[in-house]
Amino acid sequence: MRVVELAHVAAGPFAGMLLADLGADVVKVEPPTGDQMRAWPPFADDGTERFSHNFASVNRNKRSVVADLKDPADLARVRELVAAADVVVENYRPGVLDRLGLGYATVREGHRGLVYCSISGYGLTSPYVNDGAYDVVIQGMSGLMSVTGEPDGGPVKAGVPVGDFTAGLYAAYTIAALLPQVRASGTSVRVDCPMLDCLLGVSALQTSEYWGSGAEPRRLGTAHPRNAPYQGFTAADAPFTVAAGNDRLWAAVAAVVGLPDLVDDPRFRTQLDRVRHQQELEALLQGRFAEEKREHWLSELRARGVPCGPVNTFGEILADPHVEATALVAPVDVPVAGPTPSVVFPVRVEGLAPRLERGAPRLGADAGVHDEWTAAR
Repeated sequence: MRVVELAHVAAGPFAGMLLADLGADVVKVEPPTGDQMRAWPPFADDGTERFSHNFASVNRNKRSVVADLKDPADLARVRELVAAADVVVENYRPGVLDRLGLGYATVREGHRGLVYCSISGYGLTSPYVNDGAYDVVIQGMSGLMSVTGEPDGGPVKAGVPVGDFTAGLYAAYTIAALLPQVRASGTSVRVDCPMLDCLLGVSALQTSEYWGSGAEPRRLGTAHPRNAPYQGFTAADAPFTVAAGNDRLWAAVAAVVGLPDLVDDPRFRTQLDRVRHQQELEALLQGRFAEEKREHWLSELRARGVPCGPVNTFGEILADPHVEATALVAPVDVPVAGPTPSVVFPVRVEGLAPRLERGAPRLGADAGVHDEWTAAR
């Protein structure tokens, strides 16, 4: 599968990388100044050249060509690449590529069958189609920030750019699903992938709560609107989480903290009761959890089958035995830096190793791909 990626920063490049990880030949078309993310620190720097680790993290297994899309000769070469491709992934503001002659209506003409995926903030039919959008804007508009943070605090952005990466996931998934029918029929198809809609798509529990109750979902910190105790606590030395999602698990938690009588307390007898009196329950449990170190509680809870775990920093989880056991991190060759740890494609497929044929490309490193692709058409 051949993919032309006309994308920058995160959402489009992440979709392109997922397709590349699964075996696609992805050619990233960049302006002479390169993808904006090439300028994002931290950098590998050898004194004569520097390379962005952020850029490397979402652009492995790709090739790079440089094209000034306002230059007729460069534009013609990019159109020839698209003509030889199976997929286009782009996240320019809607209308930009149309004006440059690389829009769907233009490139589909005479094509043998193309999946043309446009990722944008609001999609092609939104009243906000012409508005710029970055992840924080989309998180705010989607309602996600309204349910993120402490109850007595203000809205909080998720620490990971979930608007960008959720859209990238939806885009790659949809492209892969559509390819067989497009190849079989020879009929091209346009994919409109709005970041805002994708975040609402993964907010199914919150939207159903609103429609079902008529009440706005609230910020609950680490707590859960329908389960308790199902949240974070702080031990004598460090934070951890507990997810006692049913009566049996709740009874186990009560036993571990030495408060078995709470199981028959009218405030906590059923799951609904515990949610109604969640703050009282949290105070009782937190008082006990503060008396011992985290590892003591995790050991005792796990012994009784209660789902629980530490609240890790990224440094801690990347050093966790789980990461080694699942081979989630592997060295990838990064320009300037050399072999560099990277989180590889996280889904294991029997008989296949994660694709790590190349790291992120230097800007314009693959100028010869045009002749290679067009010769093979």
